[in-house]
Amino acid sequence: QLHFVESGGGWVQPGGSLRLSCAASGFTLGGYAIGWFRQAPGREREGVSYISGSGVRTNYADSVKGRFTISRDNAKNTMYLQMNNLKPDDTAVYYCAVGKTPLGLGSLRAAEYEYWGQGTQVTVSS
Repeated sequence: QLHFVESGGGWVQPGGSLRLSCAASGFTLGGYAIGWFRQAPGREREGVSYISGSGVRTNYADSVKGRFTISRDNAKNTMYLQMNNLKPDDTAVYYCAVGKTPLGLGSLRAAEYEYWGQGTQVTVSS
């Protein structure tokens, strides 16, 4: 049975950094596109970043470009989101997600993803 364990969220001051992790069990992430999404109170879920199934292609929302970095470690069956220079607008629940088909190209659209983590809260405030 597929199970995700998300970790790394918490409270940080503006300008700080956090590293989110999403470890999968019961499913092999290798070869599948993976993505990170976030949802703030009263707002729709938005795509933050993705990495293709091959691991070659990455993309980021304009709001996080240059500050966030997505990565994956297929040997550990884990995906990561390094978040630097965090801003109050980054406050949200962050979700990891796995694409529907092998060797997917990835997308910032939630509908392209099949499996979701339980979410981890990130709060940026002074």
